Amino acid sequence: MSDAAKLENEGDIAADFLEALLDIADLDGDLDMDVDGDRAAVAIVGGDLGHLVGDGGTVLDALQELTRLAVYRETGERSRLMLDIGGFRAARRAELVAIAEAAILRVKDGEPSVSLDPMTPFERKVVHDAIADAGLTSASEGAEPHRYVVVVGTAQES
Repeated sequence: MSDAAKLENEGDIAADFLEALLDIADLDGDLDMDVDGDRAAVAIVGGDLGHLVGDGGTVLDALQELTRLAVYRETGERSRLMLDIGGFRAARRAELVAIAEAAILRVKDGEPSVSLDPMTPFERKVVHDAIADAGLTSASEGAEPHRYVVVVGTAQES
């Protein structure tokens, strides 16, 4: 099975699991499946879904882990599936890119390094990617749940 087919299969398994969960909880929501780079992506959209996101995405994170376990149960392979509910992760991704861009400007303006607030692994990945795209270096420091990103200028800076 090709990588794309494996990811589509993960998305199908995840969607079946989430559809059953929504039915049990008697919640409305439509499922969108996609492949985002090297991972399956499933989104629950429509209806009032705020309670499925929780404060700061805590419920969303838990549902994502349960969904990954459901995929693992079916495939026997660990999944990197990304779940979004009501556009929460998409909106958070845009916020994180803006935070990264502000840190990048500070480093380009001469600060040797900029430490950001603690973030989840998903959030740190988004920030690291934005920083790498700008040609700068970053590292994660600290211990969970207080792990954070440090943006560092490079010798090529001008």
